[in-house]
Amino acid sequence: MAMRPKTSMGVCVTTGLRTTIGLRTIALGLLTCVAFGAHPASAHHSFAMYDSGKQMTLEGVVKEFQWTNPHVWIQILVPNASGGQDEWGVECTSVNFMTRRGFNRRTLKAGDKISVNFSPLKDGSHGGSFRGVNSLNGAPLTLEPQD
Repeated sequence: MAMRPKTSMGVCVTTGLRTTIGLRTIALGLLTCVAFGAHPASAHHSFAMYDSGKQMTLEGVVKEFQWTNPHVWIQILVPNASGGQDEWGVECTSVNFMTRRGFNRRTLKAGDKISVNFSPLKDGSHGGSFRGVNSLNGAPLTLEPQD
């Protein structure tokens, strides 16, 4: 059975190292916890940049379906008037909420033709807040909500 080194006034007699946690160390630890604990709340943004009173529908091809937290994104290539394509970014809700609406990471794939409904950005740039997918590859999208 190993014996613990003897201590004298918080210092190990054998090694000479401090064996107690100082007040400064505790204060630094608490400050670190507060700083990192507050980060998620301050990092979350509002949806004020979107015009929730207006809805748009776009038809295009999925460039990328990003199944990530904190928000799922759909990148869509939409034909423009000059014969090219514009990329639109549609911000969805969280993975958890999208799953409860019946979506999963394989619901949309690059190359899928979709019709998507969203609230546009107030500044007119190519983006918006997701409201729903109307069709996928020409057929109505039917999802089974998960409870």
